[in-house]
Amino acid sequence: MDTIATITTTLQEKIGATIVEIADRSDLHKHHQGRMNAPVGSGHYDAIVVATSFSGKTMMQQHRMVYEALADQMQTTIHALALKTYTPEQWTQKSSQK
Repeated sequence: MDTIATITTTLQEKIGATIVEIADRSDLHKHHQGRMNAPVGSGHYDAIVVATSFSGKTMMQQHRMVYEALADQMQTTIHALALKTYTPEQWTQKSSQK
């Protein structure tokens, strides 16, 4: 299973994410010093995560939930992760504004 599929499955199973959109941005960071010292095969990712379990939580708490769910992958297959997290209601509202 590739890294994006693994991240998606992990978030679905551990926090009940209903929407997970991930973009691999590793190529944009390949010459950064931190990236050159990162474990081989690790990458930079942008992620949008929508989960009912985020309801009533602050953005910081939501991000902690994601990082805890992905703890085994952080600093191994994931070097950096930029997050945008939403409850289903927030996601619906955001989508209707487009």
